[in-house]
This record gives sequence, structure tokens and C-alpha cells, in this order.
Amino acid sequence: MMLEMEFAPEVEELVEVEEDYGQDDLKNLVVHNDNFNTFDHVINTLIKVCKHDVQQAEQCTYLIHYKGKCSVKNGSFNELKPMKEGITDAGISATIE
Repeated sequence: MMLEMEFAPEVEELVEVEEDYGQDDLKNLVVHNDNFNTFDHVINTLIKVCKHDVQQAEQCTYLIHYKGKCSVKNGSFNELKPMKEGITDAGISATIE
């Protein structure tokens, strides 16, 4: 007895992939030291722009002063861009790395 088997033809499934350029790549918002801004100004800016609490803003400010820079926030480029602009608008040097 011979069984006759029917095979379905191979179906190739196309999957649409939405590219999210840079959104999944975590970036760092880095604030750099300068000789112009006071501790209070940097602390208040971090509280206002990055939504840090006082202790976190103070710790970042000391790191900025003694180490030359500090990563104050991480996230996607699009999340960090308005924060960087807020910090630089306050006269403080910042980059997204």
C-alpha cells in the first residue's frame, strides 16, 4: 500500500521591519566642566532640565567639577536632545555621546 502525500508549496513570509534609527541605542547626555558657571547654577539646571532630585544634581555637579565631565542622563538621542538644548541654553556645555 502506497500513501500519496500532498506537500504544500513552501511559502515565504515577508515581514515588514520598521527601522528605528538610533532609538534603541542608548546615548549619554554629558555635561562638561567650565570656569564660568557656579555650582548652584549647574545644580538648578540639572533639577529643572533633567528632573534630577537635589542630591543627584549635587553629585553630578561635583563629578563635573572634579572629573571634568559627567553623564547626567541616558536615553535615546531624541529623548536627550531637548535636555541638551535646555542645558546649553543655560550656558552650560553639554554633548550627547
